[in-house]
Amino acid sequence: MTLLVSVLLPVFNASRTLALALESIRRQRGIELECVAVDDGSRDTSLACLEQLAARDARIRVLPIAHRGLVGALNHGLAHCRGAYVARMDADDIMHSARLASQAAFLEAHPELVGAGCHVRMFPRSAQRSDSEGRAPEGRREYERWLNSLRHARDVERDRFIECPLAHPGWMIRREIFQRFGYRDLGWPEDYDLVLRLLSSGHALGIVPRRLLSWRDTPGRLSRSSVVYADERFVAAKAHFLSSSWLEHHPRYILWGYGNTGRALCKALLRHERQPHAIVEVHPCRVGQRIQGAPVIPPERLLEARRCPGGNLPIIVSVAHSGPRNLVRAALAEMHLRELVDYVCAA
Repeated sequence: MTLLVSVLLPVFNASRTLALALESIRRQRGIELECVAVDDGSRDTSLACLEQLAARDARIRVLPIAHRGLVGALNHGLAHCRGAYVARMDADDIMHSARLASQAAFLEAHPELVGAGCHVRMFPRSAQRSDSEGRAPEGRREYERWLNSLRHARDVERDRFIECPLAHPGWMIRREIFQRFGYRDLGWPEDYDLVLRLLSSGHALGIVPRRLLSWRDTPGRLSRSSVVYADERFVAAKAHFLSSSWLEHHPRYILWGYGNTGRALCKALLRHERQPHAIVEVHPCRVGQRIQGAPVIPPERLLEARRCPGGNLPIIVSVAHSGPRNLVRAALAEMHLRELVDYVCAA
């Protein structure tokens, strides 16, 4: 029996890009598929476009609903998916013709994984254009480079508190797991929330290290225009999951770094009653001060500072960029400290 993959496609006012996205789904090779397209109360011609294509291709199932927002549309469509795997797709993106077959084969070969992402290519890519002109700014390019540097399930596990380690429209997840967890609307990104819930529950997520998704980046994209995807909401999600996992039994911890990134995370963790015991800094003007009631210490005092009667305190490295973060990792390795055992990185 041929493996069936359900493509979960939420649609809202996407008439300009929808036809191209659907064509990239229809041309998938080597896989049996259904496209579960949820029209979330579009006010343009999106629904008519979907219905016209569905009349020509029985693999497209159109589910029109009154406008619920992205989380509501995703959960509605997810409940109607019938495939062994559910692949996410957005109405303004384009998938490589081998994407579904590649990810399904990968998951068939790795039963220990509940899902997998893929590498991406953001577009359009015209250089030296401002954000307002719809070109990917350098911050998004840096995120693309970071995403595409992750290649294994252990990379996803290690870096889950840095950023969302899998691009949402590039996911493929086993249907029974996907439907069991579903999406939540908690005021922070629904995709990051689901990734962190899966990983916190002991499930593993992998990556097919091929660029199988062209990911459109424009100012109008929901992840760029909604307050739900603002930096502070990502930090709120990280603090919530750090408090309930890494710091579950530790009301105090060691924080390495108190730049903008470390400062925001520290304040978010305070709202969960997680207090820094000490803050490690290399900035000479900060060493010797107290921040949030904690002494600021140089790296050479870290091992001494983390010792306490109940055992060693966990360490959170909150450094924004990969270069400096890797220098901290190297310094911690010289101290014989292990990532995900003694410390975790959270940017």
